[in-house]
Amino acid sequence: MGPLKGLKIVEMAGIGPGPFCGMILADLGAEVIRVDRASAAGTGSREEPANRGKKSIAVDLKSPQGVEVVLKLVESSDAIFEGFRPGVMERLGLGPEICQSRNERIVYGRMTGWGQTGPLANAAGHDINYISLSGALAAIGRNDSPPVPPLNLIGDFGGGGMLLALGIVSALLETKNSGKGQVIDAAMTDGSSLLMTMMYSMHQSGFWNLERQTNLLDGAAHFYDTYECIDGKYISIGSIEPQFYSLLCEIAELSEEDFGDQMKRDTWADKKKLIRDVFLTKTRDDWCSLMEGTDVCFAPVLDMSEAPNHPHNVARQTFIELEGVTQPAPAPRFDRTENEIQLPPAIAGEHSKEILETLGMNQDEVDDLLASGSVV
Repeated sequence: MGPLKGLKIVEMAGIGPGPFCGMILADLGAEVIRVDRASAAGTGSREEPANRGKKSIAVDLKSPQGVEVVLKLVESSDAIFEGFRPGVMERLGLGPEICQSRNERIVYGRMTGWGQTGPLANAAGHDINYISLSGALAAIGRNDSPPVPPLNLIGDFGGGGMLLALGIVSALLETKNSGKGQVIDAAMTDGSSLLMTMMYSMHQSGFWNLERQTNLLDGAAHFYDTYECIDGKYISIGSIEPQFYSLLCEIAELSEEDFGDQMKRDTWADKKKLIRDVFLTKTRDDWCSLMEGTDVCFAPVLDMSEAPNHPHNVARQTFIELEGVTQPAPAPRFDRTENEIQLPPAIAGEHSKEILETLGMNQDEVDDLLASGSVV
């Protein structure tokens, strides 16, 4: 079982980065109980990887009895997290103060786009808006097109769900020393800014231009980009270091006359035109046979139907199948406390009765809650 075995964490059901955070914690061994709304009971799918490893209880959060059930969960848990707009949990009677009054050790995670404070705190938004404000989006894309949305990886998942999971684990470690919990304000504007640390540093030092596709890592350099092959598929090249670039030139038969002075920026555009034509002479598989596994820093650009079947991913079991759904395996890996998916994705309310019974209630109390609809 994973390194978080023995920890009990309450997840207030939401979408996107919240379930992702809960999935990470469950993959790492924590007991994650998802509190779904009573109106959602019976819904959901076994084919939702972000809900794997969790148990679900469906609660009427407008009912005092339902709110009391969540507070009883808090009493016996190590952490609770939510992804609502600021003030929503307080209005439900489940804000940090009341939770901490029931359990002073509780770690209370809060994840929003804009953060708990600031002039935009209560505004609606999505990943694309948060990474716009942090400077991340403006840096991504080609110089002849608008900024390109990088899926919702930077704000929702990297700067949101992953950051909150790190925050929860960090706060739980601190609780071991202090005996007290604390509130975590995980904002996607903060998280996506944090992910841009290296670029901000490079810009401050004069090494990173604000114009897209004029920098080492944004597609300007001919040795750090993706290229189309004759079969319409793509490869990626990342030959930054001189020894790797030299090997690229050797294997691709790039002449010193055309491809010398690797780091001379004003030659990158011309070199890119030339190397683009070179890569168009062979198929992706041809280039793989020549470069994959070498120090060129090369990989084929695989889509989601191809990646699970690549020999490297197969050997490492990077992808698994659960309930007939191919999905990324838990990560990172540990040599003693092996990660293990504890349960298939839960249907909302699937474990309601079981969870109530763990809270010290007698059978009549459990039956009354279920009969009243406070818990479904």
